[in-house]
Order: sequence, then structure tokens, then C-alpha cells
Amino acid sequence: MTKKTTVALSRRGFLAASAAMMGSSAIAQATANSTEVESNISSSVQRNTSSFRSLDWQPYFSNLAGGAILCDLQSRAVHFWSEDQSVYKLYPSSVPLTEDLTRKGRTEVVRKVEGPSWRPTPSMRERNPEWPEFIGPGPENPLGTHALYLSWTYYRIHGTHDTRKIGRRSSNGCIGLYNEHIAELFSMASVGTQVLLI
Repeated sequence: MTKKTTVALSRRGFLAASAAMMGSSAIAQATANSTEVESNISSSVQRNTSSFRSLDWQPYFSNLAGGAILCDLQSRAVHFWSEDQSVYKLYPSSVPLTEDLTRKGRTEVVRKVEGPSWRPTPSMRERNPEWPEFIGPGPENPLGTHALYLSWTYYRIHGTHDTRKIGRRSSNGCIGLYNEHIAELFSMASVGTQVLLI
């Protein structure tokens, strides 16, 4: 072992030990600083990265007219293919918390909004009467920086300021992406882009 390697290993050991000691306080601080209305994410909810892999579009779409978005709820991933097949993107996502909040099937993008505002759905208000009736664009908004509205009422693919949600079952029905990922997808998708949730 060279002297340089020994220093690197010692540094790694130090960083690992420090991270382990500070982990619980960092999680508590992240929870306290959450900007999401739905900030109550159970520590028992695990991320699912084992099935996060590239897919081919043909088993899911008959064509790529207008581009295509596949939301795979099992692997918690969003796939995008451009119409000319020159672009393929794969993003980790959050998915609905429970089966009764989940909708599957074919839909399409009907509206694109940069800086979306948010209103809880009637069923959200019923479950959480303490939630605000409206949140405008900004860091407190559960829809993050961009939103793709789907033809199904109340369903969207949107960003989130609470990055703990990504890779988890943590939403009230929508598909959530990191803000930088939804911004990229937003720039490539258009009104009419086909969407499939499986």
C-alpha cells in the first residue's frame, strides 16, 4: 500500500464514522426544515433502486408521436423517449403512498406550468383538514418548480423541494421528481406527450 492510499482509506474511515454519528441529527434537521406540506415520511418506507434500469419503449407504446413518458410505479422511475428517439432519459421518482391513491393507465400531458401553485384535493382536505387551502409558487409549494398536468383530474408529474421523497412511496397520487429533473423533462415534453403509468 502506498502512503497516498493509506491516507485515502483513513479519510474514508473517518468520513464513514462521522456520517454514522451525525446521521440521526441530520435526518431530524432535514425533517424540521422540510418545506413540504406532506412532511411526514415514515422511516420504515424504503427506497427501491434494485429495479431502476433502462427500458425499451416498444413494449409500452405503439409509437413515439409527441414523445412518451412511462411512469413505472414498481421501480419508482420515470422514463422519457423523444419522438425522434434521439433522447432517452431515466429519472428516479416518488410514487403514490398507497394503492388507493394510485391510478394506472394511459393519459397525456394537457398543460405545462412553470412555478405552479397548489391546492389540496377534496380528499386530501378530508384526510388533512389542517392543511392550507392554497400555496402559491415558491419554496413552500409541494409541486416544486415545474408541473406537467395530466388529463386525469388532480394527477401531475411535478417537482418537489423535499428530496427525501424521491425513490419512495410518499405522494398523494402524483409522480414526483427532483426539481432539476422535472425542469429537464418539462423542457422536452409538450402538451400532447403520451404518458403511461404502470
